[in-house]
Amino acid sequence: MAGEQQLQVLNALDVAKTQWYHFTAIVVAGMGFFTDAYDLFCVSLVTKLLGRIYYRVDGSPAPGSLPPHVASAINGVAFIGTLSGQLFFGWLGDKLGRKKVYGMTLMLMILCSVASGLSFGHTPASVMATLCFFRFWLGFGIGGDYPLSATIMSEYANKKTRGAFIAAVFAMQGFGILAGGLVSIIVSSSFRTLFPATAYEVDPVNSTPPQADFVWRIIVMLGALPAALTYYWRTKMPETARYTALVARNAKQAAADMSKVLQVEITEDQANAAGQPSNGKAEFGLFSREFLRRHGLHLLGTSATWFLLDVAFYSQNLFQKDIFSAVGWIPKAATMSALDEMFRIARAQTLIALCGTVPGYWFTVALIDVVGRFAIQVMGFFFMGVFMLGLAIPYHHWTAPGNHVGFVVLYGLTFFFANFGPNSTTFIVPAEIFPARLRSTCHGISAASGKLGAIAGGFGFLYLAQSRDPGKTDHGYAAGIGVRNSLFILAGCNLLGLLFTFLVPESKGKSLEEMSGENEVIGAEATGYNRTVPV
Repeated sequence: MAGEQQLQVLNALDVAKTQWYHFTAIVVAGMGFFTDAYDLFCVSLVTKLLGRIYYRVDGSPAPGSLPPHVASAINGVAFIGTLSGQLFFGWLGDKLGRKKVYGMTLMLMILCSVASGLSFGHTPASVMATLCFFRFWLGFGIGGDYPLSATIMSEYANKKTRGAFIAAVFAMQGFGILAGGLVSIIVSSSFRTLFPATAYEVDPVNSTPPQADFVWRIIVMLGALPAALTYYWRTKMPETARYTALVARNAKQAAADMSKVLQVEITEDQANAAGQPSNGKAEFGLFSREFLRRHGLHLLGTSATWFLLDVAFYSQNLFQKDIFSAVGWIPKAATMSALDEMFRIARAQTLIALCGTVPGYWFTVALIDVVGRFAIQVMGFFFMGVFMLGLAIPYHHWTAPGNHVGFVVLYGLTFFFANFGPNSTTFIVPAEIFPARLRSTCHGISAASGKLGAIAGGFGFLYLAQSRDPGKTDHGYAAGIGVRNSLFILAGCNLLGLLFTFLVPESKGKSLEEMSGENEVIGAEATGYNRTVPV
């Protein structure tokens, strides 16, 4: 039996009861994701304000807005940095160990969150260049948090509640998005009260008070706070038992580490059942035929589903302010002051996060170990596609006065089923189905594919969603295919995501070694040494 062949130290982890340390690990790892989401999404709240402050044109009937190449750069550099960080730190986490790399990513996030709110010089070019530079390195640190947090949580957890624990770490993203909206509401409304301003169409110059320049800086820099609060605890986390036992080949140390933090007694004899020299079959690399045979389709499935999900998810999330404007839920920019506009955009995003995004994450936490990863992912892709078609087909109905509430409800449901669906499962599954020595690397590759989808979806939607009438496009943009046709494309991405889900195995209730095939290797190595009685 697989359980008989498994290392005792790993079997002890798989059957350990849920303990206080599990919740500590969720908070410590989750605060990284809280910061990730806050930093990545808060910029979408301040881009309109940046345009008004730095790109106002005297005599223009409309407020200043970021030129397309600047808007693309601000959003894009963080994604490119995240993609790079996912690949680099994913690989490094398998080479050096999860613990050694884990503190680096958080420190990078703290420093770059603060630095993003600073600027060298006062010209638009210097401010934007500084913001872009530090947002790239901020993204680099955020990228490392994906494979490391997922891998660490999967390797600490027991097999009965592993999905819920990893999902709970990822669910902190929802609170990060919510916090970004709430902080933006509080800061913008405070400054709006202290420094009253008129609508742009009444007085273009005074519609953006000079103090508005502090607003976006405060919001961006506050992203460092939650990460800083958990840095100490992250450096105190021990290396995971699975890395120590299966990669570093030191099961005795793994047993000692886990006995301390999980209050699980593992005797020296049980620990010494491991550590035998591995046979050649166990050491196949990422680019070997053996990996391709065992896990090639799995990696294609996790990468393709994450790519397609993020095309849809990030195109909506980053540019939802444009969707709200298109259906009239946010008034025309000229009828508001700069801080009024920011307040309304933040309020809209917070409402969507509160009603759709956050509940979706926690539905996954509650049900993933009951329903399973496969069913949740298929259901999520299916309903995202259905609701996007529900937005697209009668799109002109939704844009008519009086119908905006219905649009926002459907739009919120797409976020609910993204998070109670593939946005959560694409993060969880790659941390469960690959071998320990390649787990962080493969998760990094899958996550980087997702960020490639975010780049394609975010920038594609930015340009594609422009009106087909050149006279109705945003300043500096060429005519596109419109929001309605863009939503049809996103619905198609969800259908493809559903199909690629069939390449990914179900991991509910199975040990990591059972999913990766490492039980076979352990059994072969430990014959005569590690025949244990199943717990």
